[in-house]
Amino acid sequence: MGGDNIHPLRFIMTNTVISYPIPAYSNPPIQPSFFSPKFFFINEIVLGITTVVTTSVEHDYVIGQSVRLIIPTKFGSRQLNEKEGMVISIPATNMVELNIDSSLNVDPFYLSATPTRAQILAIGDYNTGAINDSGRINQGTYIPGSFRNISPWG
Repeated sequence: MGGDNIHPLRFIMTNTVISYPIPAYSNPPIQPSFFSPKFFFINEIVLGITTVVTTSVEHDYVIGQSVRLIIPTKFGSRQLNEKEGMVISIPATNMVELNIDSSLNVDPFYLSATPTRAQILAIGDYNTGAINDSGRINQGTYIPGSFRNISPWG
């Protein structure tokens, strides 16, 4: 090895140039509006053995959709805050019936003019299993209630 006394660690390269394609955008911020189903503001809650929620606009929930209620204190029904339930029927395009029993010890709901509004949020679905004859092969068929990326950035 001759008279070469160069330490092996001296061969560590610096200023390495890596050449590869750079995407048009990199890791864009997550925007709730880029996913469906979304969250909706609540205008009314009818209490009972099941709970009926009326949203301020038409929703995109389906039967089997798992949702969470966010009810700020000033709206009443504080016992429903952070409750999770499943959509069991859709009586109207802006209403969902949930399998949450609110018949006992739940304060009535009322609208409040606060900046933070009551909301219903999609958190998942109970629709599982094969979605087409090809099993897990993606053929563009979505499980009803599943989240779909509807971002304009693809």
